[in-house]
Formats: sequence, C-alpha cells, structure tokens
Amino acid sequence: MAKGIRDKVVILGMGCSQFGERWDCSAEDLLAESFLEAIGDAGIDRDQIEAAWFGLSMDEQNLGKSGLSASQSLRLPNIPVTRVENLCATGSEALRGAVYAVASGAVDIAMAIGVEKLKDTGYGGLPERSKGTFNELWQPSATAPGSFAQFASAYTARHGIEMDTLKEAMAHVSWKSHENGSKNPKAHLQRRISKEAILNAPMVAYPLGLFDCCGVSDGSACAIITTPEVARRLGRTGDLVSVKAVQLAVSNGSEMSHDSWDGSYARTTRIAAERAYREAGITDPLKQLDLVEVHDCFSITELVTMEDLGLSKPGEGFRDVLAGKFDADGEVACNIDGGLKCFGHPIGASGLRMVYECYQQLLNRAGDRQLNRPTHALTHNLGGFPNFNVCSVSVLGLLDT
Repeated sequence: MAKGIRDKVVILGMGCSQFGERWDCSAEDLLAESFLEAIGDAGIDRDQIEAAWFGLSMDEQNLGKSGLSASQSLRLPNIPVTRVENLCATGSEALRGAVYAVASGAVDIAMAIGVEKLKDTGYGGLPERSKGTFNELWQPSATAPGSFAQFASAYTARHGIEMDTLKEAMAHVSWKSHENGSKNPKAHLQRRISKEAILNAPMVAYPLGLFDCCGVSDGSACAIITTPEVARRLGRTGDLVSVKAVQLAVSNGSEMSHDSWDGSYARTTRIAAERAYREAGITDPLKQLDLVEVHDCFSITELVTMEDLGLSKPGEGFRDVLAGKFDADGEVACNIDGGLKCFGHPIGASGLRMVYECYQQLLNRAGDRQLNRPTHALTHNLGGFPNFNVCSVSVLGLLDT
C-alpha cells in the first residue's frame, strides 16, 4: 500500500526572481535569476542536478512546448527536462514531478522551476488561447473576473449573507495583502492601501472591484529537491524543510454536469486538502498550521478557500476574515508575502513562489514579515473556471516535526 512522501524529501535550496513588469528581462533572464539564487542557496553546482521539471503555462511567450528552453538557457548538464502545464497550478505541478522523482529513488537531486512572462504579450489579463471548438462554443462567454464574481454571488446565496457584508470582508482580504506586500521587496505591488479606497475602486465584475483582483506579473521561482540523507552528506546542518505532502485533484466534470454543486465552494480544493492532510498527518489544520499561502486570484477566492481548507467553518469565513483570524498576527497567517494579489501571478511560477515563502518562513529568513518560529505551512493553487478544474495542496514543515 502506498505510504506517501512524508519526510522522504527536503528542499535543499530555493530561489525567486523579483516579480513585476520586467520589461528589461526575457523569460530566460528570469529563469536564470531564480535558478542562480536556488543553487547558491543549495550550495551545489548545476552539474549535480539529475532531472528537472519546467513549469510554463502560456505558449504566447514563445518558449516552446518542451523543456528545451530551460535546458539551454540554464546550460543544464544534458539531463531530462520535462515541461509541464496544469493551468494556474503549473508551478506546483513542476514541484510534484521533482518531489516524486526524488522520493522514488530515481534521482538524488531534482529541480522544479517555473516562469511566466505575461507582460510582453500586450494583453491586460491572461492571454487568449488559440481558437478551437471549445473556445468558440464556451470561452467567449466567460472571463476570470466574471466567473469568480459568480463565486461571490453563489456564496452569499448559499449562506444568506448580505453582499455589502461580503464586500467588507473581501476588502479586508485585499487590505491585508497590501499590508503584507509592503514588507516584501520582491513583490510586484508594495504599496499599502486603505479599505475605503478598495471599496470605492472601479468595478471590474460585480462585486469584484479593481483591488479585489490579483496582479498579472512576470516572474520565476525555483526549488532544488533532495533526500534528508543527501542533504546531510552535502554538509547541510541545522533545520531542513521537509515536503510532507503534495496532492492534486482534477475535476471530472461532475460540477458542471448536474445541480448537486451550487458554485459556492471549490470541490477540488476540499478533495486535495483532505488527501494532503492525511498524507502529512495533519488532523487539526487550525492548530497545526502556522501559515498558509493560498490562491487569491480574487479576494473572494481566498475567503472561500479558508473554509475549503477547514480553517473556517462553512459560512463563517467572512466573519473570521473580518475578525483578523488570517492577518499577520492572527491564528494562521495567510499570504504573509502579499499573495497573488500583491506578489503577483506569473502562472508557471506562482505555485513555487508560495513554497519559496513558506521555506523562508520555516527557516526564519523572511525579514520584516517573519512569523514567530513557524513549524508547518501549506500552499494551495487553484486553476480553471467556472468549476475550478484543478487544485494542488502541499504541506511543508521542519523535518521531524
């Protein structure tokens, strides 16, 4: 019987580029920026990497459909490089490949790296896909803001909440992200903002205003994965950050096939979280997790995710948000680095960026935003709409905790 990957692998080193409008850099430059930090942190040479997984979601940046661009731009040592894509969970998918390769014993050291160069496409949001039957029949009728706005409407209908009350809670989510992002020198948006400005911002898709939507950014992130034994053999002393679970849930289409799903929650998040908790030995996430990095593509998404992860009771997430439960000084800090909202959302890098923040926090290297001795953290990616097609949940922690 499968026993999972708990404590079989550790993160040897990580790197993350500056996120933002990186007009002066190519995607290859951003890959190099995160890669060089990661191998420097790991204390290894590139020739010690035995396999790599490369996350890239959008073909529009002309990096191609294979791992060739990562291999050539980073001058990797003729190792297997696999390009992966799984909607907004692309970076997490790259991590899953590297983690499983090491946990299986196939390689001693593997790399996960992701990048997205979205600003150069000239599109205000995410680039449009090429035409096809699916796009012709369905895509023109749906946008990300429009679909997640429906998420908010379904949530209020399900739980009998006034929309103005929900908007106050969403404004708190966005305000918190800006407060946290202001302390992060690598974040795309580093400016604090008032709740009044958030509530009075131009409407994008009711009830989502401008500041309820995450930034579209350029950026890259990288992780070097190995076993605890190899890490010690390489001279790594002190705390090691262990990957205790990586779980992925992909929709089978049932949400859109009948009316048993009312659109007020993400079914894939609940499934992935349950599996991840079981694999990691988490029985009480509210007590055992010190921080979470969740997929706050829109403020409503973060709020509902608190319920889907079991950190709030169903229908109580908005109250917990308003009470500051997920603020930097709350019970479980959420998106302490600014999240997608302020750190940014280069799709291929986002999942790895979340892990980067948790890694820094667990090793007490997060600077002005450092929490008080965290031991366990969670990352959450959600991709696709309107039925949130794919979700990845990973649990990280100090080894032997």
